[in-house]
Amino acid sequence: MPPAQAPVTGKASTRSWLIWLTASLVYLLAVFHRTSFGVAGLEAADRFGVGAAALSTFTVLQVGVYAAMQIPTGVLVDRYGPRRILVAALLFLGLGQVLLAVATSYGLGLLARGVLGFGDAMTFVSVLRLVAAHFPGRQYTVVASFTSAMGFIGNLAATVPLTLLLAGPGWLPTFLAAGLVTALYAGVVAARVKDTPAGHAATPVAVDRRELLRQIRFAWRVPGTRLGFWVHFSTMFAPNVLALLWGVPFLVQGEGMAPATASALLTVFVFGALLGGPLLGAVTARRPELRMPLVGSYLGGAALVWALLLSWPGSIPVAVLVPCFAFLSLGGPASMIGFALARDYNPLHRVGTATGVVNVGGFVATTITALLVGVLLQYTDSFRIALLAVVVMLALGTTRMLVWWRRARAELFAAQARGERVPVQVHRRPWDVPEETPLPAAA
Repeated sequence: MPPAQAPVTGKASTRSWLIWLTASLVYLLAVFHRTSFGVAGLEAADRFGVGAAALSTFTVLQVGVYAAMQIPTGVLVDRYGPRRILVAALLFLGLGQVLLAVATSYGLGLLARGVLGFGDAMTFVSVLRLVAAHFPGRQYTVVASFTSAMGFIGNLAATVPLTLLLAGPGWLPTFLAAGLVTALYAGVVAARVKDTPAGHAATPVAVDRRELLRQIRFAWRVPGTRLGFWVHFSTMFAPNVLALLWGVPFLVQGEGMAPATASALLTVFVFGALLGGPLLGAVTARRPELRMPLVGSYLGGAALVWALLLSWPGSIPVAVLVPCFAFLSLGGPASMIGFALARDYNPLHRVGTATGVVNVGGFVATTITALLVGVLLQYTDSFRIALLAVVVMLALGTTRMLVWWRRARAELFAAQARGERVPVQVHRRPWDVPEETPLPAAA
């Protein structure tokens, strides 16, 4: 277990809460920019003259850049401090959205979404690193859930309000204003956010490439980090795929709904996560031993939901879609458990790196699934067939998560036997690794 960890108990100051609020608004803006294609996808297809596979490339590129940058971002946050990284993130987000506003060619549009993905990648890990420094361990999951809820407010702004703005002022004024506001907010963050409760900024430390790779390798070798990766991979990608790109096309072209109705239905993901996130965070903060059973319950329920949606005869009624989307929306809050695992099983100086490793999981799954849906849709012209890609990825992620849950529990048993402090007390079950059996090498 980590020898140097953030405080477990205590109370955060009002100043820390204000710093968190300022930083979490960066994440709100990032999610707004990230999910804007969820309702702008059809307009983008007309603007750039592309089909389903090419349209999916926008999201694949953006989310792929995001996923690729998660581990480097974690290392940069640990090295330079979250305040500097958040300022850089806002400038990249603003630049990307301005480029998208003026883009009329497919190539420039792709570049804009790539820049947006680069800026987006720097936000969430930075905010969680601030949370780890400013808040005691017992509050970490709750505050992380509040952070996620702020992101869903950004998601909400990118549904019906953005649809109305695109139908009114239009593409150029809407995205240009969003980009400029985002860039200007960098000044607020630079002035108000502090890296530590004492107000000290992180001092940049020269670290060679070998040391950086060592930091990443150590984080990846921790079974709790690997478990967090697969929890994140399994829980958050499906609602992401619908909210980021394929939700509105599925409902409009696949189910015959009006665009306004379809974008309104996507708000179910927002309100479900807004309500479920803080509730799940509060429960797991009080009862951390329930974290993995809750994840397992969600994944089992998600499998049933997708079986219902993809096997429904004819058009799916709104009365069925709403509860199904509401349940799937809990994947975002459930994915926060992955970050809590990274925080619990790593020393504080490596939490940023471990958080970046975990955050790669869900966005790798999102990237692969969004691309597969687009390719399958191009060849079959059937959303029911194309969305089978979600089921395949769900099965893969769940299988790997179960493997690493078992290994992480074995590590806890070993630590308990040595008399070390552990984040969760566990009791042996029939499916646990036998006490005398050595663990296999990390895969």
